[in-house]
Amino acid sequence: MMGKKNKAETILAQAGHYLDKATGSVVPPIQPSTTFARDEQGALYDANRIYARDQSVNAEMVEAVICELESGEACKLFASGMAAATALVQTLRPGERIVAPKVMYWSLRAWLISFCQDWGIELAFYDPCDEVDMAQVVHASPTHLLWVETPANPTWEVVDIAKAAELAHSVGAQLVTDSTVSTPLLTRPLELGADYVFHSATKYLNGHSDVVAGAVITAKQDTRWERLCKIRAQQGGILGPFESWLLLRGMRTMHIRVERACYNAMEIARHFADYPGVLEVLYPGLVSHPNHETAVKQMSGGFGGMLSIRFDGGREQTAQIMGRLKRFVRATSLGGVESLVEHRALVEGEGSPVPDDLLRFSIGIEAVQDLIEDLEQAIKG
Repeated sequence: MMGKKNKAETILAQAGHYLDKATGSVVPPIQPSTTFARDEQGALYDANRIYARDQSVNAEMVEAVICELESGEACKLFASGMAAATALVQTLRPGERIVAPKVMYWSLRAWLISFCQDWGIELAFYDPCDEVDMAQVVHASPTHLLWVETPANPTWEVVDIAKAAELAHSVGAQLVTDSTVSTPLLTRPLELGADYVFHSATKYLNGHSDVVAGAVITAKQDTRWERLCKIRAQQGGILGPFESWLLLRGMRTMHIRVERACYNAMEIARHFADYPGVLEVLYPGLVSHPNHETAVKQMSGGFGGMLSIRFDGGREQTAQIMGRLKRFVRATSLGGVESLVEHRALVEGEGSPVPDDLLRFSIGIEAVQDLIEDLEQAIKG
């Protein structure tokens, strides 16, 4: 029985089952050293450690846990989600092609457009709600990377990862899945055929709104993975020892946080699905969601802590509702223990594809009735 893989809850709570042999400490220390010494003959004390830019003790502890959670072959931490995602895209060569969803993380979308234009990489967008459109865009020209974000921020479309992987592989491309919102606890894209998994570890992996980090996990240490590792080492987009330590500490309670956030989000989604003044609740856990069946198939243990609500009255009324909220914090980001709200169209500005009557909610771990009552009073005015 001991040979059986541990469940995610055990992997997270024990965080590598660290024990310090000298002191018996169960919490790993922070190792801030930037360089590692050699003995009198010039041999390294640890042959795997020369310089901390690419050989961080604390980062490697986190990478091992994330890698096990995702059933991957290797994992690399980065200084931010953007650093991780952009490094992955930078493995493309001029003349190659990436296909990405029209609705995705706004900052990455904006960067993709400018980077691909500057570096001669072809970029094409598909409708994440339409499998036929995705296939048509992928087949339109030789494709090298297919990028999927599921659930997709901030309208929470759910893409069938297994079908996307089959499509990508049929044309010799690789599939990247942004699984930030789903987390390894709800979806494991590599087990469904994806080649790479991306996380903004700032969000649910850390879960406490006090670390900026990113992670990429690979199913196989192939040529693209080697390029990505070289990019991280040479460009220096690494995560510091203290931030790595905080991230590991945050991850140890992720299963409890995500479970509670999923429960709260489902309760809120159901409560406001037919509420006066509400046009639509966008949440994959609702039967009314267009991708609900796909979500049921590839998400286990919940449907995430993110949802969006569209309100009567357009942009002005929606902004007023947000302004009247007392318990939700008006702030960017997601995945923390506190509940957040954001008017995405207002934040993204001109050119945003997000409806201006939509508020995005990151549901935290508070008493759900307190959150429901707060939103009710904000809607009623």
